[in-house]
Amino acid sequence: MDALKSNRQETVVRVFLLSALIILSAYSLTVGDININLINSLQGIVNSNPNLDSIIFEEIRLPRTLLALLIGASLGLSGAALQGMVRNPLAEPGIIGVSSSAALGAVVVFYFGLASAFPMALPIGGIIGALLAVVFLYLLSGKNSSMLTLILAGVAISSLAAALTALALNLSPNPYASLEIFFWLMGSLADRSFTHVWLILPPTLLGWWLTLSTRRDLDALSLGEETAQSLGIQLQSLNKRVILGVALAVGSAVSVSGGIGFIGLVIPHLIRPWVGFQPGRLLLTSALGGAALLLAADIAVRLLPTQQELKIGVLTALLGAPFFLHLILKSKRQWTT
Repeated sequence: MDALKSNRQETVVRVFLLSALIILSAYSLTVGDININLINSLQGIVNSNPNLDSIIFEEIRLPRTLLALLIGASLGLSGAALQGMVRNPLAEPGIIGVSSSAALGAVVVFYFGLASAFPMALPIGGIIGALLAVVFLYLLSGKNSSMLTLILAGVAISSLAAALTALALNLSPNPYASLEIFFWLMGSLADRSFTHVWLILPPTLLGWWLTLSTRRDLDALSLGEETAQSLGIQLQSLNKRVILGVALAVGSAVSVSGGIGFIGLVIPHLIRPWVGFQPGRLLLTSALGGAALLLAADIAVRLLPTQQELKIGVLTALLGAPFFLHLILKSKRQWTT
């Protein structure tokens, strides 16, 4: 009976999130500094007769909306997978150093001026940084690593990447380049094109496939490592798939959007009670929730009455930091009781 109730709840949540995604996507395609008519835009594209609405729709709004969906889903999915892997509800994509390493790769591109000469060097640098983080992770942790070793290696990589990013900002000879790097690190989806969408799509989809392939293994791991091994689960293979999947998905996302935090932390917590607290069933639903949350946040930054568009990473931090503190206090109360 409990399993049937949990399945019904999961179905209801997924239908709700899919409906929210459709509504938010339609709204995202029309709202901005210039509001456009969706029907007129589609007519201009279908009839090969471009008008202002169709140009804005095709060149600005559609790639921005697609990136919000892809990046939000990557962050939500990765957060749920990492929390299931380490069995810690406070885990999030930055735990293995991928986010900070991807940001470092993009900052290096900024620092040497490659972004202005070759615009696509920015996301390429971010993806390379994320992949290097995975290589260093295994060099530091070794093949037969414990979960604690993996976490400590991730923290070391993240700290090193943050230090090198700060060093690049400090030594930058051009103050305008430093300012550009600083604003990029805040996270944004503005001024992105379909070129960015096509660039991150292959590694993102591969990362999703690797992560979703761990659904059953994560459910078994929730019973404990010894139980999971007795059920035939290869823990090393599980860790590798999760880490590589997160590296590809989050690394490509950060390389395009900059730093967008807390989605991978908040979404799994909100959805977990609706899927029976099963890590495997949480993955896909968290991806839908992450996409919905980031798309809603991107719409919000466009609608807020500010002189300059608020960076989406700032908004997610303002919303996520209090939630993170709440989780810490809740965990502290559980430890003391």
